[in-house]
Amino acid sequence: MANAQATDDLPALGTVARATIAECDAKLERYRAALDAGADPTVVIGWIAQTQAERTRAEADLHATPNKSSQRMSRTEITNLVQALGDIVTDWAPVGGPPGLSNERCVQGC
Repeated sequence: MANAQATDDLPALGTVARATIAECDAKLERYRAALDAGADPTVVIGWIAQTQAERTRAEADLHATPNKSSQRMSRTEITNLVQALGDIVTDWAPVGGPPGLSNERCVQGC
């Protein structure tokens, strides 16, 4: 069961987003330095707008990327869940089985 869980590379997406944010921050610092050095503000403003939009997209990607560890169950968690579910059958047997199942069907392995 543990091996059957999705193995998509969600953490990699978060890593890419963080790297993009850091890269954008570095660009914005360089653009500020360029302005301080006398670069044409009209040109630099366009670069800043593009970089801020790219940073905003990366932040959205980062916040939209679920934490994979919170979605995948460990082998121990799966084992504990299966054992707990096994107890449910035992718990229902004295009262005729779970709602919607006849006692006869429950005896056959509900």
